Amino acid sequence: MKIVVTGSESFIGKELKRHCRAKGIECVGIDAVPSEDAGHHLMDIRSPDIAGVIPEGADALVHLAALSRTQDCQANPGKAFDVNVGGTWNLIRAAGRRNIRQFLFASSEWVYGEGSEDRTQREEDSIAPDRVPSEYALTKLFGEYALNLAYRNGFCPVTVLRFGITYGLRPNNWSAVESLFNAVRTQEEVVVKGSLATGRRFIHVSDIARGLLAALGQTGYQVFNLTGDRLIRLSDILRESMALLNRHPRIIEQNPAAVSIHNPDNAKARRELHWKPMIDLQAGLKSLLPQEEAREPLCQRS
Repeated sequence: MKIVVTGSESFIGKELKRHCRAKGIECVGIDAVPSEDAGHHLMDIRSPDIAGVIPEGADALVHLAALSRTQDCQANPGKAFDVNVGGTWNLIRAAGRRNIRQFLFASSEWVYGEGSEDRTQREEDSIAPDRVPSEYALTKLFGEYALNLAYRNGFCPVTVLRFGITYGLRPNNWSAVESLFNAVRTQEEVVVKGSLATGRRFIHVSDIARGLLAALGQTGYQVFNLTGDRLIRLSDILRESMALLNRHPRIIEQNPAAVSIHNPDNAKARRELHWKPMIDLQAGLKSLLPQEEAREPLCQRS
């Protein structure tokens, strides 16, 4: 099997490549960031020459590349739409020319909009465009619409995967999981700007990579949520972090009333992709430790 991955040097892209190597899947990477990996192409997804680096008849194109930081999209909406929507259209054209057999699109739980205290489990058909909270989410929604239109006009099968808030060991661009874990690990006082009751279906990057591979071979136009199995509150992250690290900093909750809940349901992915998250919060937090610390007995850590 041969797949093409855009954004191959991203957090998720690198993890996906690791899983591909383990399964013997040939992976052609495309990214604006250089790499020493075999099969890597240094190219912007907006390039008119991108079809030239996509192998003819590859089994799938996994489109991860995007301007993904909310603050970057807010600061420059024009660039966000140019990269995230224009780049997707460019890849649709290139994939069609190269007879790609399946197009997998990395979307986001943010397309469901803000949740406030809404604990409803969001299913794939419950989009409310008037609740989309940011320029980034809007670009993802437009990407989905572009692919739906292309599919209805004869494009290859399309699989949209709406990722939950993803976490794992990385140097920057942290989610709440990494941020709170690091704060417990390094600070005597941890400030939570909102409410400790705020919750997401956080998911480890390894489970995202497994979900992407599980979606290979899908037909038609399909949408799946790749999210954790349960709602994880900020209070859960702090409690598990303190237990793992044996540290007990002072917790300051600045706005207890500002509860925000995102609860996208993963039942369809479990049922149709035969996939489920394998890494729970405790194991996920342990994966954030540097390797040398993870090998030490926990009782030896201060």
